[in-house]
Amino acid sequence: MTGLTYEQSVVMGLLQGVTELFPVSSLGHSLLVPAWLGGSWKDLVTQSAQRGHTPFMAFVVALHVATAVALIAYYWRDWVAVVSGFVDSIRHRRITGADAKMAWLLIVGTIPVGIVGLVAEKPLRTLFASPLAAAVFLTVNGGILLGAELLKRRSQSAPAGRHRHAGDDGSDITELGLPRGTAVGASQILALFPGISRSGVTISAGIVAGLDHERAAKFAFMLATPVILAAGALKIPELFGPDAHGMGGQVVVGAVCAFVAALASTAFLAKFFHTRTLYPFVAYCLIAGIASIIRFA
Repeated sequence: MTGLTYEQSVVMGLLQGVTELFPVSSLGHSLLVPAWLGGSWKDLVTQSAQRGHTPFMAFVVALHVATAVALIAYYWRDWVAVVSGFVDSIRHRRITGADAKMAWLLIVGTIPVGIVGLVAEKPLRTLFASPLAAAVFLTVNGGILLGAELLKRRSQSAPAGRHRHAGDDGSDITELGLPRGTAVGASQILALFPGISRSGVTISAGIVAGLDHERAAKFAFMLATPVILAAGALKIPELFGPDAHGMGGQVVVGAVCAFVAALASTAFLAKFFHTRTLYPFVAYCLIAGIASIIRFA
C-alpha cells in the first residue's frame, strides 16, 4: 500500500479508537469516512492487490491490537480477577464464585465468533469492503440498537413474572448463566459485516438478555477484548509484506492514537451508560447510514 500519510494514520487511529467502542462500527467508518472525504483518502479504500487483498483494511484491523490493549488497561483489575477465577475453576474442577463464572461466560461467549471469524472473516471483508455496503449495514446497525431499546422497554413494562429475566433489575453479569452468555457473545458474529458494530450488537444482546445498559456495556467490552486482539494480531504479518512496505512509522503512530482514543472512549462510555441509553446512537446510525446510501448508491 502506498500513499498512507502520517496525517491519515493519525485520523484513522483516532477513528478506530472511538468507533470500535462507540456502537457505530469501526470497520464501517474506516470505509465511509475516506470515501466521503474523497481524493487521496478514497484511494486508500479502493486500492487493492491482485489477490483481492486490501492492504488498507489490514492496517485498520491491525489497529485493533491497540484498542484491545486499551481495554485491558482500563479493566485490568477485572481481568486479573477473571484469570484468577479461571485458574481456581480448573484447579477445583468446579465453577464457584463470581470471578470463575465471569471467566467462563467470556470463554463460551468468545468461542462462536472465533470459529466463524476464522472461516468467514476474510471472504466477508473482501465481499463487502465498499462504502455502499458499509452504509447499508450501518443503517441495519441502527435498527438493531433501536430494537434492543424497544424490547427492553417492553420487558420493563411487563407484569412481574412475565417476559422478564434474571438481570432485569440490573443485577450482576454472572446471573446471565452460560446459555444466555453464549448467545450474547455469539452476537459478535454480526460485526463481521462492515457497518455492524461489535459493541453495538453485543450491548443490544446484553440488554435483551436482561442486563442494564451499564453492565451490558462492560460485558460487551470485555467480550470484545480477546476477539479484537486476536483479529488484529492475525493481520500484523500482512503489515510486513511487500504491499505494506514503508508504512511502519504510520502504523506505530496510528496505533498510539487508537490506544489513546480507545482508553478515553471506554472511560466516557462507562459513565455514559450509567444513566443513558442507545437512542443517540440509533439516530446517528440511521441518519449517517441513509445519507451514505444516497451518496454512494
